[in-house]
Amino acid sequence: MAETDTLDPSLALKLSAWLSPNYPVGAFAYSHGIEGAVAMGWVSDAEDLKPWLSGVIEHGGGWTDAVLAAAAWRDPLDDAPAALAAALAPSRDRLAETRDQGTAFAAATTDAWGPEIAPAPYPVAYGRAARAHHAPLRPALALYLQAFAGNLCAAAQRLAPIGQTDAQSVLAALSPLCVEVASAAAERPLDGVGGSALLSDIAAMRRETLDVRLFRS
Repeated sequence: MAETDTLDPSLALKLSAWLSPNYPVGAFAYSHGIEGAVAMGWVSDAEDLKPWLSGVIEHGGGWTDAVLAAAAWRDPLDDAPAALAAALAPSRDRLAETRDQGTAFAAATTDAWGPEIAPAPYPVAYGRAARAHHAPLRPALALYLQAFAGNLCAAAQRLAPIGQTDAQSVLAALSPLCVEVASAAAERPLDGVGGSALLSDIAAMRRETLDVRLFRS
């Protein structure tokens, strides 16, 4: 498939549906370590949230997911992105997060939109589905990253004194970064995958030992 940045309205609606909070992947149940970060006092308001999410998108799970999704888009039959997605998960709960959401995404997309998408970690299943539906890579990645950031903003709202307007302001500020990271990830080969958002990974690990937990990761 030739790469293009043109996203026609029908594809835009399709990707928006897949990445909507209403899509049955259970994204609302996962905080990607935000719960641990709030518990540790590392994220307590919108001023903390913006640089935290910026780091996760540019150097952590957002970047890694985008590279894995791009690799799956380029070669949907290659099993390496799925294996790497599992291997790179820094904690038990983060592994469950990507596997469970990916399995749910593949099932819902297969049943509602077709064709059959095999269960795989979330970014891999998404990349394969985007390719199967002829979605252009860069816009598909940018929308994925924005949805990823939006879900974490929603998690932060439930855990810290962050209002809806502040959360939306953070998301708006991160939109250009989502586009930038999507463009870079589209060009990065699979052997260039990897991240360095260490506090996010530590927060995910510490969340597993909290006495009271609202989320699954």
